Amino acid sequence: MKTRPNHRNLIFTLFALTGLLVSCGTENAQETRPATAAEETTYLDYVNPLMGTDSEFSFSNGNTYPAIATPWGMHFWTPMTSKMGDGWTYKYDEMTLRGIKQTHQPSPWLNDYGAFSFMAVTGDLKFEENERASFFSHKAETVRPDHYSVYLADYDVVAEVTPTERAAHFRFTFPETDEAYILLDAFLQGSKVTILPEERKIVGHSRNNHGGVPDNFHNYFVAEFDTDFDLTQTWTDGWELQENSLASEGQHVGAIIGFKTKRGQTVNVKVASSFISPAQAQLNLDREIGDQDFDRTRSLAAAAWEKELGRIRVESENVDHLRTFYSCLYRVLLFPRKFYEHNAQGEVVHYSPYNGEVLPGYMFTDNGFWDTFRAVFPFFNMMYPDLNSKIMEGLANTYKESGWLPEWASPGHRDVMIGSNSAPIIVDAHLSGVKDMDNEVLLEAILKNATVAHGRPVNSVGRAGLEDYNALGYVPYDVGVNENAARTLEYAYADFTIAQMARSMGKDSLAQVYYKKSMNYKNLFDPSTKLMRGKNKDGTFQSPFNPLKWGDAFTEGNSLHYTWSVFHDIHGLMDLMGGEDDFVAMLDGVFDMPPKFDDSYYGFTIHEIREMQVMNMGNYAHGNQPIQHMIYLYNYGGQPWKTQEKIREVLTKLYQPTPDGYCGDEDNGQTSAWYVFSALGFYPVAPATGQYVLGSPLFDKVSLSLENGNTFSITTDNNGKGRPYIQSAQLNGKPFDQTFIATETVQAGGQLHFEMGGEPHTDWGTGPEAAPYSLSKAADWPW
Repeated sequence: MKTRPNHRNLIFTLFALTGLLVSCGTENAQETRPATAAEETTYLDYVNPLMGTDSEFSFSNGNTYPAIATPWGMHFWTPMTSKMGDGWTYKYDEMTLRGIKQTHQPSPWLNDYGAFSFMAVTGDLKFEENERASFFSHKAETVRPDHYSVYLADYDVVAEVTPTERAAHFRFTFPETDEAYILLDAFLQGSKVTILPEERKIVGHSRNNHGGVPDNFHNYFVAEFDTDFDLTQTWTDGWELQENSLASEGQHVGAIIGFKTKRGQTVNVKVASSFISPAQAQLNLDREIGDQDFDRTRSLAAAAWEKELGRIRVESENVDHLRTFYSCLYRVLLFPRKFYEHNAQGEVVHYSPYNGEVLPGYMFTDNGFWDTFRAVFPFFNMMYPDLNSKIMEGLANTYKESGWLPEWASPGHRDVMIGSNSAPIIVDAHLSGVKDMDNEVLLEAILKNATVAHGRPVNSVGRAGLEDYNALGYVPYDVGVNENAARTLEYAYADFTIAQMARSMGKDSLAQVYYKKSMNYKNLFDPSTKLMRGKNKDGTFQSPFNPLKWGDAFTEGNSLHYTWSVFHDIHGLMDLMGGEDDFVAMLDGVFDMPPKFDDSYYGFTIHEIREMQVMNMGNYAHGNQPIQHMIYLYNYGGQPWKTQEKIREVLTKLYQPTPDGYCGDEDNGQTSAWYVFSALGFYPVAPATGQYVLGSPLFDKVSLSLENGNTFSITTDNNGKGRPYIQSAQLNGKPFDQTFIATETVQAGGQLHFEMGGEPHTDWGTGPEAAPYSLSKAADWPW
């Protein structure tokens, strides 16, 4: 790590310096080693891809892997410490490495598809995955988004990789030996390799997946070497070696290339793959790497990251806050994955993971909208609307190709999670002014989710329990639809967003229908407990009721978590609870109680429960998504200083730029996007309302370089540890006393300035017009 000693006035250069960024610092950590003018820090220097990798099935500190990739790249690369098929492909505390694989995994719970790997060995040939594994150390490992390097101690080999969007450049540095090998493992579930010695190539395909693919799914790869082959072998099913062979096809095959090397000799491998065809894989390789060397490929990858990370310039004297911020921003910029390619004519085309055809236009995948509708897509609308325009085209294409919008795609429809959260994603983009959206098709698609009960390809697509929801205004507890209360609340919010889109398109009668349906959340409110509760088809509440019971009527949470999922009408929820005082008391109660829980629905303590239990924040479960907006709700109840205090606590306590740096699953950028937004000083509590809700800005100064050419800055005075409270604010030099800011205000550019302090200012942001949007309090109430 090379930095200037004062981080208030950072000047960033284009190309990143090498070095692993792992810090175990605290909120007050300072960088003390001086730097020369030639050693200026880049944004990439702050990114630690190992943040969150110290995880396992029973406890998540992020459930991440180090993604060596370009932003939103079609293919990522990652080192493998675990066996093929293990969703926890890289565990920080494991000591051996089995290879570096191409991965498309969005989550360990979804697992991978189309994966294959490279590994180098020397001496006696070892190719079976357990036998070939080499000891390695994090001290001899460089992990950056644009470059991975590791010393394979058992073989005296340094293995490196640097990425492009659809290709990668490997470099293996060997010792002096007559027995140097590079292995290409094409993995399980159907694979093929062909060695072409005269062309110094390996071509083939891998078909491994965990669902969501058509029958003709293939990931076609081509690997070009810069060194002649002295040996060619393959293996076939059962790890059976086929000596002196050039081809193998079966359930699990691989290729072995042998060399005689001098000490320090490098063997370069350029590799690309395609979901369309072998010819397209070669085209991807020629177009994205061609004749360039390793260092050039790496410099272009670094430049791609610098461009995207550099859209947000953060200034702070606390280097660990910078590391955490840019490490989280890196995660936000990985998913959804580009699932499209450019054909020989330069046209955008994609292999459809829904019908198996090659079709024109954009496609994106590897995203769970239950997670990412909350903050990731609002962040794209703020900072990357051009990208989101392409994603919206991809959603329209998904609807045309499968008949439905995706809710969890990897790469096609997967039966995971609940809700109808494609609606808020589409509507927030539309209302944010994202260009070139096919609004009529997308509105048709979200209306289909809300009106058509049958023909859904998997249970997570469309709306499970729709007929009862439309007839009764809720999904009943006793009709065999699990997580019914959570579904009801999420459907009601989706209905609000449908109304918002219909209204903006001049379809007022349709809008009125869905505004009314958005009030369905009231059907599950139990006035005796002031909580949301499952309700039977006959109108009686589910009994017995334990608000601490995870699952059952709710999704990866309990009633204390899901009661707040009325994003669009918090004031209406407040009225149900008895007014501001009772509302705030209910919020306080979640934090003040001990972290008790009932895990009987699952039969064991799931990791999300354990992560809540150990954080010493009562029943607040920031490690999972349903409650992540809750702290901001004090703004609605007239006590914004409690939002400010607790936001700062989460920012500095539950996030660190370390392998155990998250407080639960990172989940496609959502938990990271919470940090990025909250560190800026605001958060999109209710996408599709055109507002961000204020919290407690972490940094001295932030500059947002917006795509429209404007710059919006957030500055603070008297900020720092122990000073989370807003004393006053100014927007473009004028006093500002609201606890929200309009999204269009940010896009217009300007400056939001805060005076911070160590004591709550209980008059700021508490006036009658200071609270954020609620539907039932809106001045233009649509009924």
